[in-house]
Amino acid sequence: MSVAVHLAGITKRFPGVVANDEVDLEVEEGSVHALLGENGAGKTTLMNVLYGLYQPDGGTVHVHGDSREFYTPRDAIDAGVGMIHQHFMLVDTLTTAENIVLGHEPRKWGGLAMDRAQAERDVRELGERYGFDVDPEAKIEDVSVGVQQRVEILKALYGGADVLILDEPTAVLTPQEVEDLFGVFEELAAEDKTIIFITHKLGEAMDAADEITVLRDGRNVGTVDAADTTREELAELMVGREVLLEADKEPAEPGDVGLSVSDLRVTDDRGVEQVSGVNIDVREGEVFGIAGVDGNGQSELVGAITGLRAPESGTVRVDGRDVTDLSRRERIENGMAYVPEDRQKRGLVMDFDLVENGLLGSQHTAPFSDGGRIDWAESREHARGVIEEYDVRPNDPDAEAESLSGGNQQKFVVGREFARDPEVVVASHPTRGVDVGSIEFIHERILDLRRAGKTVLLVSSKLDEVQQLSDRLGVMYEGEVVDVVDPDRVTEEELGLLMAGQIPEDAPSIADAVGGEP
Repeated sequence: MSVAVHLAGITKRFPGVVANDEVDLEVEEGSVHALLGENGAGKTTLMNVLYGLYQPDGGTVHVHGDSREFYTPRDAIDAGVGMIHQHFMLVDTLTTAENIVLGHEPRKWGGLAMDRAQAERDVRELGERYGFDVDPEAKIEDVSVGVQQRVEILKALYGGADVLILDEPTAVLTPQEVEDLFGVFEELAAEDKTIIFITHKLGEAMDAADEITVLRDGRNVGTVDAADTTREELAELMVGREVLLEADKEPAEPGDVGLSVSDLRVTDDRGVEQVSGVNIDVREGEVFGIAGVDGNGQSELVGAITGLRAPESGTVRVDGRDVTDLSRRERIENGMAYVPEDRQKRGLVMDFDLVENGLLGSQHTAPFSDGGRIDWAESREHARGVIEEYDVRPNDPDAEAESLSGGNQQKFVVGREFARDPEVVVASHPTRGVDVGSIEFIHERILDLRRAGKTVLLVSSKLDEVQQLSDRLGVMYEGEVVDVVDPDRVTEEELGLLMAGQIPEDAPSIADAVGGEP
Protein backbone atom coordinates (compact mmCIF):
# COMPACT_ATOMS: atom_id res chain seq x y z
CA MET A 1 0.00 0.00 0.00
CA SER A 2 1.39 3.43 -0.91
CA VAL A 3 1.98 6.28 1.54
CA ALA A 4 -0.60 9.08 1.32
CA VAL A 5 1.03 11.45 3.83
CA HIS A 6 4.64 11.64 4.95
CA LEU A 7 5.69 14.34 7.38
CA ALA A 8 9.44 14.38 7.94
CA GLY A 9 11.08 16.22 10.83
CA ILE A 10 8.27 18.75 11.27
CA THR A 11 9.16 21.46 13.79
CA LYS A 12 6.82 24.30 14.73
CA ARG A 13 7.66 26.92 17.34
CA PHE A 14 5.56 29.58 19.00
CA PRO A 15 6.87 32.17 21.48
CA GLY A 16 8.23 30.20 24.41
CA VAL A 17 6.85 26.88 23.12
CA VAL A 18 8.05 24.15 20.76
CA ALA A 19 4.71 22.69 19.72
CA ASN A 20 6.18 20.11 17.31
CA ASP A 21 9.74 18.88 17.73
CA GLU A 22 11.06 17.08 14.62
CA VAL A 23 7.93 14.97 14.22
CA ASP A 24 7.86 12.16 11.66
CA LEU A 25 4.54 10.68 10.53
CA GLU A 26 3.57 8.25 7.79
CA VAL A 27 -0.04 7.46 6.89
CA GLU A 28 -0.92 4.78 4.36
CA GLU A 29 -3.39 5.43 1.59
CA GLY A 30 -6.88 4.06 2.25
CA SER A 31 -6.28 3.73 5.99
CA VAL A 32 -7.72 5.27 9.16
CA HIS A 33 -4.96 6.73 11.30
CA ALA A 34 -5.48 8.12 14.82
CA LEU A 35 -3.28 10.90 16.18
CA LEU A 36 -3.46 10.39 19.94
CA GLY A 37 -2.10 12.52 22.75
CA GLU A 38 -2.77 14.67 25.79
CA ASN A 39 -4.10 18.21 25.53
CA GLY A 40 -1.22 20.36 24.38
CA ALA A 41 0.78 17.45 22.93
CA GLY A 42 0.95 19.12 19.50
CA LYS A 43 -1.64 17.08 17.59
CA THR A 44 -3.69 19.93 16.15
CA THR A 45 -0.60 22.01 15.42
CA LEU A 46 0.86 19.16 13.36
CA MET A 47 -2.33 18.78 11.35
CA ASN A 48 -2.57 22.55 10.89
CA VAL A 49 0.86 22.34 9.26
CA LEU A 50 -0.40 19.62 6.92
CA TYR A 51 -3.47 21.75 6.11
CA GLY A 52 -1.48 24.92 5.41
CA LEU A 53 -2.78 26.93 8.37
CA TYR A 54 0.76 27.00 9.81
CA GLN A 55 4.07 26.92 8.00
CA PRO A 56 6.68 24.69 9.65
CA ASP A 57 9.97 26.05 11.01
CA GLY A 58 11.63 22.86 9.86
CA GLY A 59 10.89 19.61 8.05
CA THR A 60 9.04 18.64 4.88
CA VAL A 61 5.51 17.68 3.84
CA HIS A 62 4.87 14.96 1.24
CA VAL A 63 1.44 14.09 -0.14
CA HIS A 64 1.17 11.01 -2.37
CA GLY A 65 4.95 11.04 -2.79
CA ASP A 66 5.23 14.67 -3.89
CA SER A 67 7.05 17.27 -1.79
CA ARG A 68 4.65 20.11 -0.99
CA GLU A 69 4.79 23.59 0.51
CA PHE A 70 1.38 24.75 1.73
CA TYR A 71 1.19 28.46 2.44
CA THR A 72 -2.61 28.52 2.80
CA PRO A 73 -5.41 25.97 3.24
CA ARG A 74 -6.27 26.55 -0.42
CA ASP A 75 -2.87 25.08 -1.35
CA ALA A 76 -3.65 21.99 0.72
CA ILE A 77 -7.17 21.68 -0.70
CA ASP A 78 -5.77 21.86 -4.24
CA ALA A 79 -3.46 18.97 -3.30
CA GLY A 80 -6.42 16.89 -2.07
CA VAL A 81 -6.12 17.56 1.69
CA GLY A 82 -9.28 18.59 3.56
CA MET A 83 -9.75 19.36 7.26
CA ILE A 84 -12.87 19.23 9.41
CA HIS A 85 -12.30 21.36 12.48
CA GLN A 86 -13.67 20.69 15.96
CA HIS A 87 -15.84 23.80 15.65
CA PHE A 88 -17.63 23.52 12.33
CA MET A 89 -17.15 26.15 9.61
CA LEU A 90 -20.71 26.19 8.26
CA VAL A 91 -23.19 28.97 7.48
CA ASP A 92 -26.28 28.31 9.60
CA THR A 93 -28.72 30.15 7.33
CA LEU A 94 -27.70 28.23 4.19
CA THR A 95 -28.91 24.76 3.21
CA THR A 96 -26.71 21.69 3.47
CA ALA A 97 -26.29 21.67 -0.31
CA GLU A 98 -25.32 25.36 -0.40
CA ASN A 99 -22.71 24.77 2.30
CA ILE A 100 -21.29 21.72 0.57
CA VAL A 101 -20.80 23.36 -2.84
CA LEU A 102 -19.67 26.72 -1.40
CA GLY A 103 -16.66 27.81 -3.42
CA HIS A 104 -17.30 25.17 -6.10
CA GLU A 105 -20.86 26.06 -7.07
CA PRO A 106 -22.28 24.63 -10.32
CA ARG A 107 -23.29 27.58 -12.52
CA LYS A 108 -26.05 28.32 -15.00
CA TRP A 109 -27.05 31.17 -17.30
CA GLY A 110 -23.53 31.51 -18.58
CA GLY A 111 -22.08 31.51 -15.08
CA LEU A 112 -24.28 34.32 -13.79
CA ALA A 113 -26.04 32.25 -11.10
CA MET A 114 -25.65 29.11 -9.05
CA ASP A 115 -27.51 26.10 -10.43
CA ARG A 116 -29.33 25.18 -7.20
CA ALA A 117 -31.07 22.12 -8.68
CA GLN A 118 -27.73 20.76 -9.93
CA ALA A 119 -26.11 21.43 -6.58
CA GLU A 120 -28.84 19.48 -4.79
CA ARG A 121 -28.52 16.60 -7.27
CA ASP A 122 -24.75 16.53 -6.81
CA VAL A 123 -25.06 16.50 -3.02
CA ARG A 124 -27.74 13.83 -3.06
CA GLU A 125 -25.60 11.60 -5.31
CA LEU A 126 -22.48 12.19 -3.17
CA GLY A 127 -24.40 11.38 0.01
CA GLU A 128 -25.82 8.19 -1.47
CA ARG A 129 -22.36 7.11 -2.63
CA TYR A 130 -20.99 7.24 0.93
CA GLY A 131 -24.17 6.24 2.72
CA PHE A 132 -24.77 9.71 4.22
CA ASP A 133 -28.36 10.56 5.12
CA VAL A 134 -28.29 14.30 4.34
CA ASP A 135 -31.25 16.34 3.10
CA PRO A 136 -29.81 18.82 0.55
CA GLU A 137 -32.66 21.28 1.17
CA ALA A 138 -32.43 21.40 4.98
CA LYS A 139 -30.89 24.45 6.61
CA ILE A 140 -27.84 23.90 8.79
CA GLU A 141 -29.54 25.59 11.76
CA ASP A 142 -32.27 22.92 11.65
CA VAL A 143 -30.13 19.76 11.57
CA SER A 144 -28.34 17.88 14.35
CA VAL A 145 -24.66 18.21 15.16
CA GLY A 146 -24.03 14.75 13.70
CA VAL A 147 -25.56 15.79 10.37
CA GLN A 148 -23.55 19.02 10.40
CA GLN A 149 -20.39 16.98 10.72
CA ARG A 150 -21.40 14.85 7.73
CA VAL A 151 -21.99 18.04 5.79
CA GLU A 152 -18.44 19.11 6.60
CA ILE A 153 -17.11 15.77 5.36
CA LEU A 154 -19.17 15.94 2.16
CA LYS A 155 -17.97 19.51 1.65
CA ALA A 156 -14.35 18.32 1.74
CA LEU A 157 -15.11 15.40 -0.58
CA TYR A 158 -16.98 17.66 -3.01
CA GLY A 159 -13.87 19.86 -3.09
CA GLY A 160 -11.79 16.88 -4.21
CA ALA A 161 -10.18 15.79 -0.94
CA ASP A 162 -8.78 12.29 -0.72
CA VAL A 163 -6.94 12.93 2.57
CA LEU A 164 -9.35 13.96 5.35
CA ILE A 165 -8.22 15.36 8.70
CA LEU A 166 -10.79 15.45 11.53
CA ASP A 167 -9.96 17.35 14.73
CA GLU A 168 -11.61 15.77 17.80
CA PRO A 169 -14.55 14.64 15.63
CA THR A 170 -16.54 13.02 18.45
CA ALA A 171 -16.38 15.89 20.95
CA VAL A 172 -19.99 16.96 20.39
CA LEU A 173 -21.56 13.66 19.26
CA THR A 174 -23.85 11.23 21.03
CA PRO A 175 -22.65 7.60 21.41
CA GLN A 176 -24.87 6.55 18.48
CA GLU A 177 -23.51 9.36 16.31
CA VAL A 178 -19.96 8.30 17.20
CA GLU A 179 -20.73 4.75 16.07
CA ASP A 180 -22.22 6.09 12.84
CA LEU A 181 -19.14 8.26 12.23
CA PHE A 182 -16.82 5.30 12.58
CA GLY A 183 -18.95 3.49 10.01
CA VAL A 184 -18.41 6.48 7.71
CA PHE A 185 -14.64 6.10 8.22
CA GLU A 186 -14.86 2.50 7.01
CA GLU A 187 -16.86 3.53 3.94
CA LEU A 188 -14.37 6.25 3.06
CA ALA A 189 -11.35 4.00 3.54
CA ALA A 190 -12.98 1.41 1.28
CA GLU A 191 -13.07 4.15 -1.38
CA ASP A 192 -9.28 4.65 -0.93
CA LYS A 193 -9.76 7.85 1.04
CA THR A 194 -7.22 8.42 3.82
CA ILE A 195 -8.51 9.44 7.25
CA ILE A 196 -6.44 11.09 9.99
CA PHE A 197 -8.40 11.88 13.13
CA ILE A 198 -7.16 13.68 16.22
CA THR A 199 -8.29 12.35 19.56
CA HIS A 200 -7.31 11.99 23.21
CA LYS A 201 -9.75 9.10 23.76
CA LEU A 202 -8.12 5.69 23.96
CA GLY A 203 -11.22 3.65 23.16
CA GLU A 204 -12.01 5.65 20.04
CA ALA A 205 -8.49 5.30 18.69
CA MET A 206 -8.56 1.53 19.20
CA ASP A 207 -12.08 1.10 17.79
CA ALA A 208 -11.77 3.23 14.65
CA ALA A 209 -8.11 3.30 13.58
CA ASP A 210 -5.84 0.92 11.72
CA GLU A 211 -2.74 2.56 13.17
CA ILE A 212 -2.24 4.95 16.09
CA THR A 213 0.52 7.53 16.44
CA VAL A 214 1.04 8.98 19.93
CA LEU A 215 2.41 12.48 20.50
CA ARG A 216 3.77 13.58 23.86
CA ASP A 217 5.24 17.02 24.52
CA GLY A 218 5.43 17.73 20.80
CA ARG A 219 7.29 14.54 19.90
CA ASN A 220 6.24 11.30 18.21
CA VAL A 221 6.72 8.65 20.91
CA GLY A 222 5.47 5.73 18.84
CA THR A 223 3.19 4.36 16.15
CA VAL A 224 1.38 1.09 16.87
CA ASP A 225 -1.09 -1.22 15.17
CA ALA A 226 -4.47 -0.65 16.81
CA ALA A 227 -5.20 -4.37 16.84
CA ASP A 228 -1.97 -5.17 18.70
CA THR A 229 -2.07 -2.69 21.58
CA THR A 230 -4.00 -2.14 24.80
CA ARG A 231 -5.56 0.85 26.51
CA GLU A 232 -2.95 0.59 29.25
CA GLU A 233 -0.04 0.69 26.77
CA LEU A 234 -1.51 3.68 24.93
CA ALA A 235 -2.17 5.55 28.17
CA GLU A 236 1.42 5.04 29.29
CA LEU A 237 2.71 6.26 25.92
CA MET A 238 0.50 9.36 26.17
CA VAL A 239 1.33 10.33 29.73
CA GLY A 240 4.78 8.81 30.24
CA ARG A 241 3.70 6.81 33.29
CA GLU A 242 1.26 4.11 34.29
CA VAL A 243 -2.30 5.46 34.39
CA LEU A 244 -5.20 4.21 36.50
CA LEU A 245 -7.99 3.81 33.93
CA GLU A 246 -10.74 2.90 36.40
CA ALA A 247 -11.59 4.88 39.49
CA ASP A 248 -10.64 3.22 42.78
CA LYS A 249 -13.84 3.80 44.76
CA GLU A 250 -14.44 2.47 48.25
CA PRO A 251 -18.02 1.91 49.53
CA ALA A 252 -19.95 5.10 50.25
CA GLU A 253 -20.72 6.29 53.77
CA PRO A 254 -23.62 8.67 53.07
CA GLY A 255 -24.75 11.17 55.68
CA ASP A 256 -27.54 13.70 55.75
CA VAL A 257 -29.16 15.10 52.62
CA GLY A 258 -26.92 17.84 51.24
CA LEU A 259 -28.86 18.71 48.07
CA SER A 260 -32.61 18.30 47.76
CA VAL A 261 -34.62 18.94 44.59
CA SER A 262 -38.39 18.73 45.03
CA ASP A 263 -41.02 18.65 42.25
CA LEU A 264 -38.86 20.86 40.05
CA ARG A 265 -40.38 22.08 36.79
CA VAL A 266 -38.33 24.12 34.34
CA THR A 267 -39.09 25.57 30.92
CA ASP A 268 -36.63 26.49 28.17
CA ASP A 269 -36.28 29.85 26.42
CA ARG A 270 -39.24 29.01 24.18
CA GLY A 271 -41.51 28.32 27.12
CA VAL A 272 -41.49 24.55 26.56
CA GLU A 273 -41.31 22.44 29.72
CA GLN A 274 -37.99 20.55 29.80
CA VAL A 275 -37.97 19.35 33.41
CA SER A 276 -41.19 17.76 34.61
CA GLY A 277 -41.51 17.36 38.37
CA VAL A 278 -38.05 15.99 39.19
CA ASN A 279 -37.31 14.85 42.74
CA ILE A 280 -33.71 14.12 43.77
CA ASP A 281 -32.05 13.88 47.19
CA VAL A 282 -28.25 13.67 47.21
CA ARG A 283 -26.52 12.86 50.48
CA GLU A 284 -23.27 14.01 51.97
CA GLY A 285 -20.44 11.64 51.07
CA GLU A 286 -22.27 10.47 47.95
CA VAL A 287 -21.94 10.94 44.20
CA PHE A 288 -25.34 10.94 42.53
CA GLY A 289 -25.04 10.57 38.76
CA ILE A 290 -27.40 11.76 36.04
CA ALA A 291 -27.23 9.92 32.71
CA GLY A 292 -29.21 10.49 29.55
CA VAL A 293 -28.99 11.46 25.92
CA ASP A 294 -28.23 15.18 25.61
CA GLY A 295 -31.37 17.27 25.26
CA ASN A 296 -33.56 15.40 27.73
CA GLY A 297 -33.64 18.17 30.32
CA GLN A 298 -30.26 17.75 31.98
CA SER A 299 -29.07 21.26 31.09
CA GLU A 300 -32.28 22.90 32.31
CA LEU A 301 -32.22 20.85 35.52
CA VAL A 302 -28.64 21.90 36.26
CA GLY A 303 -29.45 25.51 35.39
CA ALA A 304 -32.27 25.60 37.94
CA ILE A 305 -30.17 23.90 40.64
CA THR A 306 -27.23 26.29 40.20
CA GLY A 307 -29.20 29.52 39.88
CA LEU A 308 -28.75 30.14 36.17
CA ARG A 309 -32.41 29.50 35.33
CA ALA A 310 -35.53 30.24 37.37
CA PRO A 311 -37.82 27.20 37.77
CA GLU A 312 -41.54 27.42 37.11
CA SER A 313 -42.18 25.60 40.36
CA GLY A 314 -40.51 23.37 42.93
CA THR A 315 -37.71 23.93 45.42
CA VAL A 316 -33.93 23.53 45.67
CA ARG A 317 -32.36 23.14 49.12
CA VAL A 318 -28.70 23.07 50.16
CA ASP A 319 -28.12 21.55 53.60
CA GLY A 320 -31.78 22.21 54.35
CA ARG A 321 -31.70 25.88 53.33
CA ASP A 322 -34.09 26.92 50.57
CA VAL A 323 -31.96 28.48 47.82
CA THR A 324 -34.58 28.38 45.07
CA ASP A 325 -34.78 32.16 44.73
CA LEU A 326 -31.12 32.90 45.39
CA SER A 327 -28.73 34.15 42.70
CA ARG A 328 -25.73 32.21 41.45
CA ARG A 329 -23.45 34.37 43.62
CA GLU A 330 -25.60 33.74 46.69
CA ARG A 331 -25.54 30.00 46.05
CA ILE A 332 -21.74 30.11 45.93
CA GLU A 333 -21.84 31.87 49.31
CA ASN A 334 -24.12 29.06 50.53
CA GLY A 335 -21.50 26.45 49.64
CA MET A 336 -22.39 25.42 46.07
CA ALA A 337 -19.71 25.02 43.37
CA TYR A 338 -20.55 24.45 39.73
CA VAL A 339 -18.56 23.00 36.82
CA PRO A 340 -20.60 24.05 33.74
CA GLU A 341 -21.08 21.92 30.65
CA ASP A 342 -19.98 24.80 28.40
CA ARG A 343 -16.71 26.10 29.81
CA GLN A 344 -16.47 28.99 27.35
CA LYS A 345 -19.98 30.37 27.80
CA ARG A 346 -20.53 29.61 31.48
CA GLY A 347 -17.12 28.99 33.03
CA LEU A 348 -14.74 31.59 31.66
CA VAL A 349 -14.47 35.11 30.32
CA MET A 350 -12.38 34.33 27.28
CA ASP A 351 -10.47 37.62 27.06
CA PHE A 352 -9.71 37.64 30.81
CA ASP A 353 -6.40 36.20 32.00
CA LEU A 354 -6.29 33.25 34.39
CA VAL A 355 -5.83 35.47 37.44
CA GLU A 356 -9.09 37.25 36.64
CA ASN A 357 -10.88 34.02 35.69
CA GLY A 358 -9.73 32.42 38.93
CA LEU A 359 -11.63 35.11 40.83
CA LEU A 360 -14.99 34.60 39.12
CA GLY A 361 -17.67 34.07 41.74
CA SER A 362 -15.33 34.97 44.61
CA GLN A 363 -14.31 38.52 43.74
CA HIS A 364 -16.44 39.97 46.55
CA THR A 365 -15.22 37.72 49.34
CA ALA A 366 -12.11 37.15 51.44
CA PRO A 367 -9.28 36.47 50.92
CA PHE A 368 -9.56 38.01 47.45
CA SER A 369 -11.41 41.18 48.38
CA ASP A 370 -11.29 43.48 51.37
CA GLY A 371 -13.60 46.47 51.53
CA GLY A 372 -14.43 46.31 47.84
CA ARG A 373 -10.81 46.25 46.65
CA ILE A 374 -9.32 43.14 45.06
CA ASP A 375 -6.08 41.76 46.50
CA TRP A 376 -4.31 41.01 43.22
CA ALA A 377 -1.29 39.40 44.89
CA GLU A 378 -3.56 36.89 46.65
CA SER A 379 -5.54 36.38 43.44
CA ARG A 380 -2.38 35.67 41.45
CA GLU A 381 -1.19 33.15 44.03
CA HIS A 382 -4.59 31.45 43.91
CA ALA A 383 -4.51 31.19 40.10
CA ARG A 384 -0.96 29.86 40.21
CA GLY A 385 -2.01 27.18 42.69
CA VAL A 386 -4.86 25.98 40.45
CA ILE A 387 -2.54 25.98 37.43
CA GLU A 388 0.09 23.91 39.21
CA GLU A 389 -2.27 21.44 40.87
CA TYR A 390 -4.28 20.79 37.70
CA ASP A 391 -1.31 20.96 35.29
CA VAL A 392 -2.84 23.75 33.20
CA ARG A 393 -0.72 24.58 30.16
CA PRO A 394 0.79 27.05 29.57
CA ASN A 395 1.51 27.51 33.28
CA ASP A 396 1.22 31.28 32.99
CA PRO A 397 -1.36 33.09 35.15
CA ASP A 398 -1.19 36.05 32.74
CA ALA A 399 -2.31 33.90 29.79
CA GLU A 400 -5.76 34.77 28.47
CA ALA A 401 -8.33 31.98 28.66
CA GLU A 402 -8.85 32.07 24.89
CA SER A 403 -5.17 31.18 24.35
CA LEU A 404 -5.56 27.81 26.10
CA SER A 405 -6.67 24.60 24.43
CA GLY A 406 -10.17 23.39 25.31
CA GLY A 407 -8.83 20.70 27.61
CA ASN A 408 -6.67 23.14 29.56
CA GLN A 409 -9.59 25.56 29.86
CA GLN A 410 -11.62 22.70 31.34
CA LYS A 411 -8.90 21.79 33.84
CA PHE A 412 -8.71 25.39 35.04
CA VAL A 413 -12.48 25.66 35.54
CA VAL A 414 -12.60 22.36 37.45
CA GLY A 415 -9.66 23.42 39.61
CA ARG A 416 -11.19 26.80 40.41
CA GLU A 417 -14.54 25.31 41.43
CA PHE A 418 -13.11 22.51 43.54
CA ALA A 419 -10.78 25.02 45.25
CA ARG A 420 -13.81 26.83 46.74
CA ASP A 421 -14.00 24.11 49.44
CA PRO A 422 -17.71 23.70 48.67
CA GLU A 423 -20.31 21.68 50.56
CA VAL A 424 -22.22 20.83 47.36
CA VAL A 425 -20.66 20.33 43.93
CA VAL A 426 -22.68 20.22 40.72
CA ALA A 427 -20.32 18.87 38.04
CA SER A 428 -21.73 18.88 34.52
CA HIS A 429 -19.51 16.97 32.05
CA PRO A 430 -16.39 17.67 34.18
CA THR A 431 -13.98 15.77 31.91
CA ARG A 432 -15.35 16.92 28.54
CA GLY A 433 -12.43 17.52 26.20
CA VAL A 434 -9.63 16.48 28.57
CA ASP A 435 -7.06 13.72 28.14
CA VAL A 436 -6.68 10.42 29.95
CA GLY A 437 -4.15 11.65 32.51
CA SER A 438 -6.33 14.63 33.42
CA ILE A 439 -9.45 12.44 33.56
CA GLU A 440 -7.71 10.22 36.11
CA PHE A 441 -6.78 13.29 38.18
CA ILE A 442 -10.25 14.90 38.03
CA HIS A 443 -11.96 11.61 38.91
CA GLU A 444 -9.71 11.28 41.95
CA ARG A 445 -10.54 14.85 43.03
CA ILE A 446 -14.27 14.05 42.76
CA LEU A 447 -13.76 10.99 44.95
CA ASP A 448 -11.73 13.13 47.39
CA LEU A 449 -14.79 15.37 47.74
CA ARG A 450 -16.90 12.29 48.40
CA ARG A 451 -14.42 11.04 51.03
CA ALA A 452 -14.54 14.45 52.70
CA GLY A 453 -18.32 14.13 53.10
CA LYS A 454 -19.22 16.59 50.36
CA THR A 455 -22.36 16.25 48.26
CA VAL A 456 -21.73 15.66 44.55
CA LEU A 457 -24.23 15.75 41.68
CA LEU A 458 -22.51 14.46 38.54
CA VAL A 459 -24.02 14.92 35.08
CA SER A 460 -22.18 13.28 32.18
CA SER A 461 -22.81 11.87 28.73
CA LYS A 462 -19.98 9.36 29.33
CA LEU A 463 -21.61 6.20 30.60
CA ASP A 464 -18.34 4.74 31.87
CA GLU A 465 -17.73 7.91 33.88
CA VAL A 466 -21.10 8.03 35.64
CA GLN A 467 -21.02 4.27 36.24
CA GLN A 468 -17.54 4.37 37.77
CA LEU A 469 -18.01 7.41 39.99
CA SER A 470 -21.69 7.29 41.03
CA ASP A 471 -23.14 5.59 44.07
CA ARG A 472 -26.64 5.97 42.62
CA LEU A 473 -27.48 6.76 39.04
CA GLY A 474 -30.60 8.54 37.82
CA VAL A 475 -31.56 8.30 34.15
CA MET A 476 -33.35 11.24 32.52
CA TYR A 477 -35.70 10.91 29.58
CA GLU A 478 -37.93 13.69 28.26
CA GLY A 479 -37.53 15.78 31.37
CA GLU A 480 -38.15 13.07 33.94
CA VAL A 481 -35.94 10.83 36.04
CA VAL A 482 -37.37 7.57 34.75
CA ASP A 483 -35.42 5.35 37.11
CA VAL A 484 -32.61 5.32 39.66
CA VAL A 485 -30.29 2.34 39.41
CA ASP A 486 -27.29 0.78 41.06
CA PRO A 487 -24.36 1.69 38.75
CA ASP A 488 -22.39 -1.37 39.83
CA ARG A 489 -25.13 -3.76 38.72
CA VAL A 490 -26.78 -2.14 35.70
CA THR A 491 -25.48 -3.05 32.24
CA GLU A 492 -24.81 -0.65 29.39
CA GLU A 493 -27.66 -2.32 27.47
CA GLU A 494 -30.09 -1.68 30.33
CA LEU A 495 -28.88 1.90 30.62
CA GLY A 496 -29.36 2.36 26.89
CA LEU A 497 -32.96 1.18 27.15
CA LEU A 498 -33.61 3.52 30.07
CA MET A 499 -32.12 6.43 28.14
CA ALA A 500 -34.58 5.62 25.37
CA GLY A 501 -37.49 5.70 27.84
CA GLN A 502 -37.87 1.93 28.23
CA ILE A 503 -37.62 0.36 31.68
CA PRO A 504 -36.31 -3.24 31.52
CA GLU A 505 -38.33 -5.55 33.75
CA ASP A 506 -35.23 -6.99 35.44
CA ALA A 507 -33.23 -3.75 35.69
CA PRO A 508 -31.56 -3.41 39.13
CA SER A 509 -33.71 -0.44 40.08
CA ILE A 510 -33.32 1.39 43.37
CA ALA A 511 -35.87 4.06 42.47
CA ASP A 512 -37.50 3.64 45.86
CA ALA A 513 -34.20 4.76 47.38
CA VAL A 514 -34.49 8.30 46.01
CA GLY A 515 -34.14 10.36 49.15
CA GLY A 516 -33.64 7.20 51.20
CA GLU A 517 -30.74 4.95 52.01
CA PRO A 518 -28.78 3.78 48.94
